[in-house]
Amino acid sequence: MDSLDKIFKAYDVRGLAPEELTPEVAEAIGYAFGQFAASERIVVGRDMRPSGIALSESFISGANRAGVGVDEIGLCSTDMLYFASGRLNEPGVTFTASHNPAAYNGIKMCLAGAKPVGEATGLGEIKENARRYLNGEFKEVADSGVNASINNKVDLLEEFSNHIRSFVDVSKLAPLRIVADTANGMGGYVVPSVFGSLPFDLTILYGELDGNFPNHPADPIQPENIADLKNAVVSLNADVGLAFDGDADRVFLVDNNAAPLSGSLTTALVAKAMLERSPGSTVLYNLICSKAVPEVIIESGGVPVMTRVGHSFIKDVMAETGAVFGGEHSGHYYFRDNYRADSGMIAALIILEQISKSQTPLSELRKPFERYCDSGEVNTRVSDAHAVIAFIKNAYDKRARATEIDGLTLDFGDWWFNVRPSNTEPLLRLNLEARTQEEVASKLAEVLAVISKADSVRS
Repeated sequence: MDSLDKIFKAYDVRGLAPEELTPEVAEAIGYAFGQFAASERIVVGRDMRPSGIALSESFISGANRAGVGVDEIGLCSTDMLYFASGRLNEPGVTFTASHNPAAYNGIKMCLAGAKPVGEATGLGEIKENARRYLNGEFKEVADSGVNASINNKVDLLEEFSNHIRSFVDVSKLAPLRIVADTANGMGGYVVPSVFGSLPFDLTILYGELDGNFPNHPADPIQPENIADLKNAVVSLNADVGLAFDGDADRVFLVDNNAAPLSGSLTTALVAKAMLERSPGSTVLYNLICSKAVPEVIIESGGVPVMTRVGHSFIKDVMAETGAVFGGEHSGHYYFRDNYRADSGMIAALIILEQISKSQTPLSELRKPFERYCDSGEVNTRVSDAHAVIAFIKNAYDKRARATEIDGLTLDFGDWWFNVRPSNTEPLLRLNLEARTQEEVASKLAEVLAVISKADSVRS
């Protein structure tokens, strides 16, 4: 595996900076993306990680060598980059490693209109041309001057903030008390701008931009990283807590009792709200969401469509179906009128609007949507994930309804589970749901025993 193979992932580029993702590599990727994008201009942003300044400058230099002009938006959340790509109708790139530790950086890419670029939709081509650039195959280009005059600096923060607010009726918002833990990430930049003109009493924890994450990791899916937020919600008697990841495209909510909401629960709440304003629409959910999600979509008059895990798959299906909204259990929420891109900020505002309109605390508003218990994601290291999945399918043959959209989902009626291989590690990812926590524990032990037996047979 060479250096580029190591940092090019299924959906983006990510690696240690500057050890793996060096300025030279960033320049090569900039040239390769400029070639691939087939556009006179691209838009480039970055998060608050210190390494992002030099990396983005090198990338822009590479793009210029490919004859492509750059609209620089500077500091941005990832959903702001997608907005910029849609608004300017240009391919886009942002330098971010999302929730990863401070030593990492990365590159998320899209085509004009925020259309996703992934392993099957261009990343492979970009990687190969970046490799050729590093090998000197474009020497005449590499030796030529860089025409930086074709670059512009563009400020889209205010326009982005207005766009986010357009998804709710601002006049219906109540003066709720909100705590937002932005974890020294990009939420500290965009949250004050979006919420600034709204009638909320807003407290921001760790709002200073600091890519070294001095307070806690910017990964809100880990329970220990929302402990400060939960304490603040209790001490301030807040109505809602919001936990953002490093690039602020994901959000996890905490209710007025400091109880977290799962991504599935948030998806169900937002789906119901979106169907109130777009009756009869299609709503997407990924295959590890709770069964409550399609139930709520049907009850709300919508059409549920299951998708694979991953933003590129969801955006493609959203384009095919015209779906108004799509949610992932991992905390990504996609909106048709947001260029089919994801934005945790929009999802959070929609739930705040629902709390305001119903005059019901979130701890009560959530109850009708909490119908099942789940295992969370359980990862098992296996020698051959695909062979283990085949063994599991055979072990449960004719006992459940099987779906093979992404790995294997087996639905037994009163419980179900999905197993799928990791894109980047020799891991099998298991998600299981049942009616009670006792059933979850029992069925989880059963399925893990089958996985263990399958892997021992392979070894």
